[in-house]
Amino acid sequence: QDNVPEIREKMEQNQLLFGTVDSWLIWNLTGATQGGLHITDVSNASRTMLMNLSTLNWDPFLLRFFNIPTSILPQIRSSAEVYGKLKVSKLRGVPISGCLGDQQAALLGQQCMQTGQTKATYGTGCFLLTNIGKMPVTVKGLLTTVAFKFGNDGAYFAIEGSIGQAGSALNLLESWGLDPFKLMESASSSSGVMALPAFSGMLAPRWRPDVRGIFSGISDYTTPQHIVYSVLEAIIFQVTELIHCIENEVGIKVTDLLVDGGLSHSQTLLQLQADILGRDVIRPSMAETTALGAAMAAGRGIGVWPAFKRQDTLALDRFTPAISLDEAEFRYKTWKDFVEKSISQNSEEKRESPEPVQESIPGSIFIFSSFLIWMLSHVQN
Repeated sequence: QDNVPEIREKMEQNQLLFGTVDSWLIWNLTGATQGGLHITDVSNASRTMLMNLSTLNWDPFLLRFFNIPTSILPQIRSSAEVYGKLKVSKLRGVPISGCLGDQQAALLGQQCMQTGQTKATYGTGCFLLTNIGKMPVTVKGLLTTVAFKFGNDGAYFAIEGSIGQAGSALNLLESWGLDPFKLMESASSSSGVMALPAFSGMLAPRWRPDVRGIFSGISDYTTPQHIVYSVLEAIIFQVTELIHCIENEVGIKVTDLLVDGGLSHSQTLLQLQADILGRDVIRPSMAETTALGAAMAAGRGIGVWPAFKRQDTLALDRFTPAISLDEAEFRYKTWKDFVEKSISQNSEEKRESPEPVQESIPGSIFIFSSFLIWMLSHVQN
Protein backbone atom coordinates (compact mmCIF):
# COMPACT_ATOMS: atom_id res chain seq x y z
CA GLN A 1 0.00 0.00 0.00
CA ASP A 2 2.98 2.32 0.47
CA ASN A 3 4.28 1.84 -3.06
CA VAL A 4 1.32 0.80 -5.23
CA PRO A 5 -1.56 3.30 -5.37
CA GLU A 6 -3.96 0.70 -6.78
CA ILE A 7 -3.40 -1.53 -3.74
CA ARG A 8 -4.01 1.32 -1.32
CA GLU A 9 -7.17 2.32 -3.20
CA LYS A 10 -8.58 -1.23 -3.19
CA MET A 11 -7.81 -1.59 0.50
CA GLU A 12 -9.60 1.63 1.33
CA GLN A 13 -12.59 0.42 -0.69
CA ASN A 14 -12.60 -2.90 1.19
CA GLN A 15 -11.95 -4.77 -2.07
CA LEU A 16 -8.63 -6.34 -1.12
CA LEU A 17 -7.73 -9.61 0.61
CA PHE A 18 -4.28 -10.56 1.84
CA GLY A 19 -3.10 -13.95 3.02
CA THR A 20 -0.77 -16.90 2.67
CA VAL A 21 -0.54 -19.45 -0.14
CA ASP A 22 -2.90 -21.85 1.64
CA SER A 23 -5.51 -19.13 2.09
CA TRP A 24 -5.31 -18.37 -1.64
CA LEU A 25 -5.81 -22.05 -2.47
CA ILE A 26 -8.76 -22.52 -0.10
CA TRP A 27 -10.37 -19.31 -1.37
CA ASN A 28 -10.19 -20.55 -4.97
CA LEU A 29 -11.25 -24.12 -4.16
CA THR A 30 -14.32 -22.93 -2.26
CA GLY A 31 -15.62 -20.61 -4.94
CA ALA A 32 -13.24 -17.61 -5.15
CA THR A 33 -15.36 -14.53 -5.92
CA GLN A 34 -18.48 -16.68 -5.66
CA GLY A 35 -18.39 -17.08 -1.88
CA GLY A 36 -14.85 -18.38 -1.43
CA LEU A 37 -13.61 -18.77 2.16
CA HIS A 38 -10.79 -16.46 3.24
CA ILE A 39 -9.18 -18.56 5.99
CA THR A 40 -5.84 -19.98 7.11
CA ASP A 41 -4.70 -22.27 9.92
CA VAL A 42 -2.62 -21.48 12.99
CA SER A 43 0.58 -23.06 11.62
CA ASN A 44 0.58 -20.89 8.50
CA ALA A 45 -0.62 -17.77 10.34
CA SER A 46 2.29 -18.09 12.78
CA ARG A 47 4.71 -17.83 9.84
CA THR A 48 3.52 -14.32 9.00
CA MET A 49 4.92 -13.05 12.34
CA LEU A 50 1.63 -11.17 12.76
CA MET A 51 -0.08 -13.76 14.96
CA ASN A 52 0.11 -13.68 18.74
CA LEU A 53 1.30 -17.12 19.94
CA SER A 54 -0.62 -16.79 23.19
CA THR A 55 -4.02 -15.84 21.79
CA LEU A 56 -3.65 -17.52 18.36
CA ASN A 57 -5.21 -14.39 16.84
CA TRP A 58 -3.78 -11.55 14.78
CA ASP A 59 -1.84 -9.31 17.12
CA PRO A 60 -3.47 -5.83 17.35
CA PHE A 61 -0.18 -4.08 18.20
CA LEU A 62 1.64 -5.54 15.18
CA LEU A 63 -1.26 -4.76 12.86
CA ARG A 64 -1.26 -1.13 14.02
CA PHE A 65 2.52 -0.95 13.69
CA PHE A 66 2.46 -2.18 10.08
CA ASN A 67 -0.82 -0.39 9.31
CA ILE A 68 -2.59 -3.59 8.25
CA PRO A 69 -6.39 -3.65 8.66
CA THR A 70 -7.78 -6.86 10.13
CA SER A 71 -10.47 -6.95 7.45
CA ILE A 72 -8.04 -7.98 4.70
CA LEU A 73 -6.51 -10.89 6.66
CA PRO A 74 -7.84 -14.47 6.62
CA GLN A 75 -9.71 -15.87 9.60
CA ILE A 76 -7.41 -18.11 11.67
CA ARG A 77 -8.74 -21.64 12.12
CA SER A 78 -7.38 -24.92 13.49
CA SER A 79 -5.30 -27.32 11.38
CA ALA A 80 -7.95 -30.05 11.36
CA GLU A 81 -11.64 -29.26 10.90
CA VAL A 82 -14.11 -29.10 8.04
CA TYR A 83 -13.63 -25.64 6.54
CA GLY A 84 -15.94 -26.00 3.58
CA LYS A 85 -16.46 -28.02 0.42
CA LEU A 86 -14.86 -28.01 -2.99
CA LYS A 87 -16.85 -26.06 -5.56
CA VAL A 88 -14.63 -26.80 -8.54
CA SER A 89 -13.54 -29.85 -10.58
CA LYS A 90 -14.95 -33.37 -10.49
CA LEU A 91 -14.35 -33.40 -6.72
CA ARG A 92 -17.12 -30.85 -6.18
CA GLY A 93 -18.71 -31.43 -2.78
CA VAL A 94 -15.69 -33.11 -1.17
CA PRO A 95 -14.93 -31.46 2.20
CA ILE A 96 -11.68 -29.62 2.86
CA SER A 97 -10.70 -30.67 6.38
CA GLY A 98 -6.97 -30.15 6.85
CA CYS A 99 -4.46 -27.32 6.46
CA LEU A 100 -0.83 -27.28 7.62
CA GLY A 101 2.41 -25.47 6.90
CA ASP A 102 5.17 -27.40 5.15
CA GLN A 103 7.51 -28.24 8.05
CA GLN A 104 4.68 -28.62 10.55
CA ALA A 105 3.07 -31.19 8.25
CA ALA A 106 6.36 -33.12 8.15
CA LEU A 107 6.49 -33.02 11.97
CA LEU A 108 3.01 -34.56 12.11
CA GLY A 109 3.84 -37.03 9.34
CA GLN A 110 6.76 -38.23 11.46
CA GLN A 111 4.23 -38.73 14.29
CA CYS A 112 6.08 -36.34 16.60
CA MET A 113 3.18 -35.97 19.00
CA GLN A 114 5.12 -36.01 22.29
CA THR A 115 7.29 -33.31 23.86
CA GLY A 116 10.91 -33.70 22.77
CA GLN A 117 10.20 -35.69 19.60
CA THR A 118 12.24 -34.14 16.82
CA LYS A 119 12.42 -34.36 13.04
CA ALA A 120 14.95 -33.01 10.55
CA THR A 121 14.18 -32.49 6.87
CA TYR A 122 17.32 -32.60 4.72
CA GLY A 123 16.43 -30.83 1.49
CA THR A 124 17.87 -27.78 -0.26
CA GLY A 125 18.28 -26.46 3.25
CA CYS A 126 17.75 -28.35 6.48
CA PHE A 127 14.87 -27.72 8.87
CA LEU A 128 14.78 -29.10 12.40
CA LEU A 129 11.57 -29.01 14.47
CA THR A 130 11.10 -30.19 18.05
CA ASN A 131 7.68 -30.64 19.62
CA ILE A 132 7.70 -28.61 22.86
CA GLY A 133 4.15 -29.36 23.95
CA LYS A 134 1.30 -26.93 24.54
CA MET A 135 3.19 -23.95 25.97
CA PRO A 136 5.21 -21.63 23.69
CA VAL A 137 8.83 -21.17 24.78
CA THR A 138 11.25 -18.55 23.47
CA VAL A 139 14.76 -19.76 22.63
CA LYS A 140 17.58 -17.39 21.68
CA GLY A 141 18.66 -17.93 18.08
CA LEU A 142 15.76 -20.25 17.23
CA LEU A 143 12.14 -19.75 16.15
CA THR A 144 9.01 -20.59 18.11
CA THR A 145 6.09 -21.64 15.93
CA VAL A 146 2.71 -23.31 16.18
CA ALA A 147 3.10 -26.96 15.21
CA PHE A 148 -0.57 -27.89 14.78
CA LYS A 149 -3.97 -27.58 16.39
CA PHE A 150 -6.76 -30.14 16.03
CA GLY A 151 -10.25 -28.65 16.24
CA ASN A 152 -11.01 -27.26 19.69
CA ASP A 153 -8.02 -28.99 21.32
CA GLY A 154 -5.12 -26.89 22.53
CA ALA A 155 -2.36 -26.01 20.08
CA TYR A 156 0.97 -27.83 19.99
CA PHE A 157 4.08 -25.67 19.67
CA ALA A 158 7.51 -26.34 18.20
CA ILE A 159 11.00 -24.88 18.20
CA GLU A 160 12.56 -24.62 14.75
CA GLY A 161 16.14 -24.24 13.61
CA SER A 162 16.96 -23.61 9.96
CA ILE A 163 20.17 -24.36 8.05
CA GLY A 164 20.46 -22.46 4.78
CA GLN A 165 22.75 -24.81 2.85
CA ALA A 166 22.32 -28.58 2.69
CA GLY A 167 21.42 -30.06 -0.69
CA SER A 168 22.16 -26.68 -2.27
CA ALA A 169 25.77 -26.92 -1.04
CA LEU A 170 26.13 -30.22 -2.88
CA ASN A 171 24.50 -28.66 -5.93
CA LEU A 172 27.22 -26.01 -5.89
CA LEU A 173 29.90 -28.73 -5.87
CA GLU A 174 28.08 -30.27 -8.84
CA SER A 175 28.30 -26.96 -10.70
CA TRP A 176 32.07 -27.11 -10.15
CA GLY A 177 32.23 -30.38 -12.08
CA LEU A 178 32.05 -32.86 -9.19
CA ASP A 179 29.42 -35.58 -8.80
CA PRO A 180 28.70 -35.22 -5.06
CA PHE A 181 25.64 -37.49 -5.00
CA LYS A 182 27.75 -40.35 -6.35
CA LEU A 183 30.93 -39.48 -4.45
CA MET A 184 29.19 -39.23 -1.05
CA GLU A 185 28.49 -42.96 -0.91
CA SER A 186 32.16 -43.84 -1.50
CA ALA A 187 33.53 -41.11 0.79
CA SER A 188 34.68 -42.23 4.23
CA SER A 189 36.72 -39.30 5.55
CA SER A 190 37.37 -35.61 5.04
CA SER A 191 41.09 -36.16 5.70
CA GLY A 192 41.44 -32.88 7.58
CA VAL A 193 39.34 -30.78 5.19
CA MET A 194 36.72 -28.65 6.92
CA ALA A 195 33.86 -26.77 5.31
CA LEU A 196 31.61 -23.90 6.26
CA PRO A 197 28.95 -23.94 3.51
CA ALA A 198 27.65 -20.47 4.30
CA PHE A 199 27.39 -19.53 0.64
CA SER A 200 24.47 -17.20 1.35
CA GLY A 201 25.17 -16.54 5.02
CA MET A 202 24.34 -18.52 8.16
CA LEU A 203 20.88 -19.02 9.63
CA ALA A 204 20.08 -20.49 13.08
CA PRO A 205 21.36 -20.09 15.68
CA ARG A 206 23.84 -17.38 14.62
CA TRP A 207 21.86 -15.45 11.97
CA ARG A 208 24.87 -14.00 10.17
CA PRO A 209 23.94 -13.11 6.56
CA ASP A 210 27.36 -11.49 6.10
CA VAL A 211 29.37 -14.70 6.60
CA ARG A 212 30.60 -16.50 3.47
CA GLY A 213 31.64 -20.07 2.73
CA ILE A 214 35.10 -21.38 3.53
CA PHE A 215 37.03 -24.60 2.86
CA SER A 216 40.10 -25.24 5.00
CA GLY A 217 42.78 -27.94 5.23
CA ILE A 218 43.05 -28.69 1.50
CA SER A 219 46.39 -30.26 0.52
CA ASP A 220 48.05 -32.07 -2.39
CA TYR A 221 46.43 -35.26 -1.13
CA THR A 222 42.88 -33.93 -1.02
CA THR A 223 40.44 -35.82 -3.24
CA PRO A 224 36.92 -34.95 -4.43
CA GLN A 225 35.60 -37.46 -1.85
CA HIS A 226 37.27 -35.48 0.93
CA ILE A 227 35.61 -32.25 -0.25
CA VAL A 228 32.18 -33.89 -0.43
CA TYR A 229 32.60 -35.57 2.95
CA SER A 230 33.58 -32.25 4.57
CA VAL A 231 30.31 -30.71 3.33
CA LEU A 232 28.31 -33.66 4.71
CA GLU A 233 30.08 -33.19 8.05
CA ALA A 234 29.23 -29.49 8.04
CA ILE A 235 25.55 -30.30 7.53
CA ILE A 236 25.37 -32.82 10.37
CA PHE A 237 27.50 -30.66 12.70
CA GLN A 238 24.98 -27.84 12.25
CA VAL A 239 22.04 -30.17 12.96
CA THR A 240 23.84 -31.39 16.08
CA GLU A 241 24.43 -27.80 17.20
CA LEU A 242 20.72 -26.99 16.82
CA ILE A 243 19.71 -30.02 18.90
CA HIS A 244 22.17 -29.11 21.65
CA CYS A 245 20.84 -25.56 21.62
CA ILE A 246 17.22 -26.77 22.01
CA GLU A 247 18.15 -29.17 24.80
CA ASN A 248 20.12 -26.57 26.72
CA GLU A 249 17.60 -23.75 26.38
CA VAL A 250 14.31 -25.66 26.67
CA GLY A 251 15.49 -28.32 29.11
CA ILE A 252 14.21 -31.33 27.18
CA LYS A 253 16.07 -34.40 25.95
CA VAL A 254 15.98 -35.44 22.30
CA THR A 255 16.29 -39.23 22.48
CA ASP A 256 16.42 -39.92 18.75
CA LEU A 257 16.13 -38.03 15.48
CA LEU A 258 13.52 -38.72 12.80
CA VAL A 259 14.61 -37.71 9.32
CA ASP A 260 13.17 -37.15 5.86
CA GLY A 261 13.90 -35.14 2.71
CA GLY A 262 15.94 -35.84 -0.41
CA LEU A 263 19.33 -36.09 1.31
CA SER A 264 17.97 -38.58 3.85
CA HIS A 265 18.34 -41.25 1.15
CA SER A 266 22.11 -41.10 1.76
CA GLN A 267 23.27 -43.90 4.04
CA THR A 268 26.58 -42.08 4.56
CA LEU A 269 24.91 -38.87 5.73
CA LEU A 270 22.58 -40.57 8.20
CA GLN A 271 25.30 -42.81 9.67
CA LEU A 272 27.48 -39.75 10.08
CA GLN A 273 24.60 -37.94 11.80
CA ALA A 274 24.09 -40.83 14.22
CA ASP A 275 27.82 -40.96 14.98
CA ILE A 276 28.24 -37.26 15.78
CA LEU A 277 24.89 -36.80 17.53
CA GLY A 278 25.43 -39.93 19.61
CA ARG A 279 21.80 -41.03 19.21
CA ASP A 280 19.76 -43.16 16.87
CA VAL A 281 18.67 -41.63 13.58
CA ILE A 282 15.43 -43.06 12.21
CA ARG A 283 14.26 -42.91 8.60
CA PRO A 284 10.68 -44.02 7.82
CA SER A 285 9.91 -46.07 4.73
CA MET A 286 7.31 -43.42 3.84
CA ALA A 287 9.53 -40.65 2.47
CA GLU A 288 6.81 -38.10 1.72
CA THR A 289 6.12 -37.20 5.34
CA THR A 290 4.87 -33.70 4.48
CA ALA A 291 2.08 -35.09 2.30
CA LEU A 292 1.39 -37.76 4.94
CA GLY A 293 1.07 -35.12 7.68
CA ALA A 294 -1.37 -33.08 5.62
CA ALA A 295 -3.44 -36.21 4.97
CA MET A 296 -3.39 -37.08 8.69
CA ALA A 297 -4.68 -33.59 9.56
CA ALA A 298 -7.46 -33.91 6.99
CA GLY A 299 -8.41 -37.34 8.35
CA ARG A 300 -8.47 -35.98 11.89
CA GLY A 301 -10.59 -33.04 10.77
CA ILE A 302 -13.27 -35.23 9.24
CA GLY A 303 -13.24 -37.76 12.07
CA VAL A 304 -11.46 -40.69 10.40
CA TRP A 305 -8.84 -40.65 13.18
CA PRO A 306 -10.18 -39.34 16.49
CA ALA A 307 -6.66 -39.44 17.96
CA PHE A 308 -3.08 -40.15 16.90
CA LYS A 309 -0.85 -42.71 18.56
CA ARG A 310 2.68 -43.28 17.39
CA GLN A 311 3.14 -46.57 15.53
CA ASP A 312 6.74 -47.73 15.92
CA THR A 313 5.83 -50.96 14.13
CA LEU A 314 6.04 -49.11 10.81
CA ALA A 315 8.93 -49.98 8.49
CA LEU A 316 11.90 -47.91 9.65
CA ASP A 317 15.62 -47.71 8.89
CA ARG A 318 17.54 -47.15 12.12
CA PHE A 319 21.12 -45.83 12.20
CA THR A 320 22.97 -46.25 15.50
CA PRO A 321 26.23 -44.53 16.59
CA ALA A 322 29.34 -46.44 15.55
CA ILE A 323 32.02 -44.27 17.20
CA SER A 324 32.72 -43.34 20.82
CA LEU A 325 31.19 -40.28 22.44
CA ASP A 326 34.70 -38.90 23.05
CA GLU A 327 35.58 -39.08 19.36
CA ALA A 328 32.23 -37.54 18.38
CA GLU A 329 32.69 -34.69 20.85
CA PHE A 330 36.27 -34.05 19.66
CA ARG A 331 35.24 -33.85 16.00
CA TYR A 332 32.26 -31.64 16.81
CA LYS A 333 34.32 -29.26 18.97
CA THR A 334 37.05 -29.06 16.31
CA TRP A 335 34.50 -28.03 13.71
CA LYS A 336 32.89 -25.45 16.04
CA ASP A 337 36.30 -23.89 16.71
CA PHE A 338 36.89 -23.73 12.95
CA VAL A 339 33.51 -22.00 12.46
CA GLU A 340 34.18 -19.39 15.15
CA LYS A 341 37.59 -18.58 13.61
CA SER A 342 36.05 -18.42 10.14
CA ILE A 343 33.32 -16.02 11.31
CA SER A 344 35.90 -13.88 13.07
CA GLN A 345 38.02 -13.78 9.91
CA ASN A 346 34.99 -12.84 7.82
CA SER A 347 34.18 -9.99 10.20
CA GLU A 348 37.78 -8.76 10.29
CA GLU A 349 38.06 -8.74 6.49
CA LYS A 350 34.80 -6.81 6.25
CA ARG A 351 36.08 -4.18 8.71
CA GLU A 352 39.38 -3.81 6.84
CA SER A 353 37.92 -3.59 3.35
CA PRO A 354 37.03 0.00 2.38
CA GLU A 355 33.48 0.85 1.44
CA PRO A 356 32.75 1.23 -2.29
CA VAL A 357 32.30 4.99 -1.83
CA GLN A 358 35.67 5.24 -0.13
CA GLU A 359 37.27 3.23 -2.92
CA SER A 360 35.92 5.67 -5.50
CA ILE A 361 37.20 8.82 -3.77
CA PRO A 362 40.84 8.67 -5.02
CA GLY A 363 39.72 8.13 -8.61
CA SER A 364 37.15 10.93 -8.35
CA ILE A 365 39.78 13.33 -6.98
CA PHE A 366 42.16 12.42 -9.81
CA ILE A 367 39.54 12.99 -12.51
CA PHE A 368 38.34 16.27 -10.98
CA SER A 369 41.86 17.64 -10.47
CA SER A 370 42.87 16.65 -14.03
CA PHE A 371 39.82 18.43 -15.43
CA LEU A 372 40.57 21.50 -13.30
CA ILE A 373 44.18 21.66 -14.54
CA TRP A 374 42.96 21.34 -18.13
CA MET A 375 40.47 24.22 -17.61
CA LEU A 376 43.13 26.46 -16.02
CA SER A 377 45.55 25.80 -18.86
CA HIS A 378 42.95 26.86 -21.44
CA VAL A 379 42.03 30.01 -19.46
CA GLN A 380 45.67 31.05 -19.31
CA ASN A 381 46.06 30.51 -23.03
